[in-house]
Amino acid sequence: DAIAEAIGDRRLTAIICTHAHNDHIDAAPALAERTGAPIWLHPDDLPLWKQTHPDRQPDHWLADGQVIETAGVDLTVLHTPGHAPGAVCLYDPGLGTVFTGDTLFAGGPGATGRSYSDFPTIIDSIRDRLLALPPETVVRTGHGDSTTIGAEAPNLQEWIDRGH
Repeated sequence: DAIAEAIGDRRLTAIICTHAHNDHIDAAPALAERTGAPIWLHPDDLPLWKQTHPDRQPDHWLADGQVIETAGVDLTVLHTPGHAPGAVCLYDPGLGTVFTGDTLFAGGPGATGRSYSDFPTIIDSIRDRLLALPPETVVRTGHGDSTTIGAEAPNLQEWIDRGH
């Protein structure tokens, strides 16, 4: 209801899941039913998806490098495993923004203590995929405050040393 209320009279064309942990996908099937919007997920997260929604498959699969056009914006899918095997971020250089789900937060990587998560893998994803973006890129996280690539990049070694 809260998501539908936020959408208001606008048309929802897709429900893009950055990963399939339950706190990010619980409402996806109900929202899809209510709006007719298809659900998109990276196939590597299907085992996680099935834990929450065993009787409903996503409608479409996300792929690394795929470009999703919506509302005049071109979002490029960046496969960033680690927090979850099929975790993705959505980047638009025109907006100067990357939506990171739970891959990168203000202050460090997403948690890797859950099933199907892996700390070395999330570090590789952040180093190779996200920190390669322009430093002024705004990071819109799945939880909490926004940050920038430039603000987070100097902390990579600290995160590695910390180990979580």
